[in-house]
Amino acid sequence: MPTVPARSVSYVDSLTPHLFVPSAARPVRAKLRHLTADTQVLPHSHPWAQVAISTTGVIRLTVDRGTYIVPPSRALWIPPGVEHAVTMVEDAELRTLYFHQPRGRCGPGVPRADEAAWRQCRVLEVSELLRAVVREMPTAPDDGAPLAAAELQRERHLSALILDELARAAPVKLGVDLPHDKRLRHLCEAVLADPTRHATLDAWARDTGASPRTVARLFRQELGSTFTQWRQQVILAKAVALAASRLPMGRIAAELGYSPSAFSAMVRKSVGQSPGRFLGQSAPDS
Repeated sequence: MPTVPARSVSYVDSLTPHLFVPSAARPVRAKLRHLTADTQVLPHSHPWAQVAISTTGVIRLTVDRGTYIVPPSRALWIPPGVEHAVTMVEDAELRTLYFHQPRGRCGPGVPRADEAAWRQCRVLEVSELLRAVVREMPTAPDDGAPLAAAELQRERHLSALILDELARAAPVKLGVDLPHDKRLRHLCEAVLADPTRHATLDAWARDTGASPRTVARLFRQELGSTFTQWRQQVILAKAVALAASRLPMGRIAAELGYSPSAFSAMVRKSVGQSPGRFLGQSAPDS
């Protein structure tokens, strides 16, 4: 029986954030990297906030207690000091924005009353305007030629528009919580890799060597949800990744083990939107 060759994983460092330090003079810095599928950026953190936008391709970003699937229609806000690692699900054009913020503030120019929501990772919808402005931001590092005065002025105008668009961006419930318990973490990573491999908790539990009752208890204790509820978030994240490849809705539902009607009902119940709207395949009022 032929063996399937293991996928090659390429590990890279934190992509030189020290060459893109934001400041009061340059409050938003942009960085661009073209990375191939299965490239993994090793865990790192920095003292400023960040937004990760994949203008092409899908990325997965993981923090201590959660993981996020980020397609081109979404962006991920990462507060200062949060350690994170990035995996390229597909070949991706990864654009990273770094933000200078006054001491004690958090959030892209939002009122203090709204800052609490920005002290944790959050997935945001990306407007066409935001995507276009991000593409226009200078991406040269600090060890290169300095920007001319006119280029700096243009960057400041673009930065102000980016901050305004981010403050207006709607959050999307698209994160998947992860546990600390090693057995449960192993199970969760297996579900993330292939959520349709097993249909029941009993079957998944056998892979960990723990009883279904133990696994169910760990889900309640560590993640505050049932296995079914948690797996549903994984399904939604996978659906977003599939939609980024322009697959039709019926194909996405089938890939995830649903009929089209059952998939539509699950999405509407989970996020209060039609599948087309949630997956970025239709207008906002559909």
